[in-house]
Amino acid sequence: MDFIDYYQTLGIDKNATEADIKKAYRKLARKYHPDVNPGDKAAEQKFKEVNEANEVLSNAEKRKQYDKYGKDWKHAEQFEKAGAGAGQGYTYRPREDTGGFGEGFSGSDYSDFFESMFGGSAGGFRQGGRSVKYRGQDFHAQLDLDIRDAYKTHQQVVTVNGEKIRLTIAAGIADGQTIKIKGKGGPGANGGPNGDLYIKFTIRNDTGFHREGDRLYANVEIDLYTAILGGEIVADTFDGKVKLKIPPETQAGTKVRLKGKGFPVYKKEGEFGDLIFTYTIKNPTNLSAEEKKLFEQLKNLR
Repeated sequence: MDFIDYYQTLGIDKNATEADIKKAYRKLARKYHPDVNPGDKAAEQKFKEVNEANEVLSNAEKRKQYDKYGKDWKHAEQFEKAGAGAGQGYTYRPREDTGGFGEGFSGSDYSDFFESMFGGSAGGFRQGGRSVKYRGQDFHAQLDLDIRDAYKTHQQVVTVNGEKIRLTIAAGIADGQTIKIKGKGGPGANGGPNGDLYIKFTIRNDTGFHREGDRLYANVEIDLYTAILGGEIVADTFDGKVKLKIPPETQAGTKVRLKGKGFPVYKKEGEFGDLIFTYTIKNPTNLSAEEKKLFEQLKNLR
């Protein structure tokens, strides 16, 4: 297996921080995403490479193994077990042409590695007289959603290592939430189970609503006269409009709660949180001389 420089793939150096890795991955994932480059095989391949690099470098343990063992980092556990377990159930028969750990296998492939290091067949090694199965690698991906998409249950297709996976995303998914898709990770070895796929969601919000869990918050502006005398206004909710009755002498900062007008409750069909409005008062501007005179009269009356 040829060595792949994951740092070079993401355009970062070996001293990159976790934040550097995340920033580089997001930039490249957006650039090469199949939805942005439909039918572009080169972009699709680049997208796979970027995801593979992020999968390794964003995981502290995998990154440590990669830095230590290079192209053979996936076999780090076997290397370490071999070094620690010789004479304890492992058949360890080093050969002259192995070239040493961390320096490749002198042209030998994955099968030769198991055969030379642990004895047994190319399908895996044997420990204590039984064949050992290996669970596949877990995959990690990130999916960006607009808050309007997160408001409703919908389907999306994501491409992971060349495989298209159709997801049903429940309304109310939260920013930073991670879901697991069982068996959609890397393939197992020697009959072991596949790994799992973990997808982390980031929610973009460019609306006038602030979300906290299943509650929504927004400011509603009312004019001075309505605030003083009372009346009705029409305000926007997340999925429509609503009439609000304003009591006389309403103060700035007054809050009103609209039950069930907030965000959907995750995986609870038909349930919604509340919407909290905070009133702000808009003072009149560009007053005429007569209007100013009337305000002066009101001031004197008070």
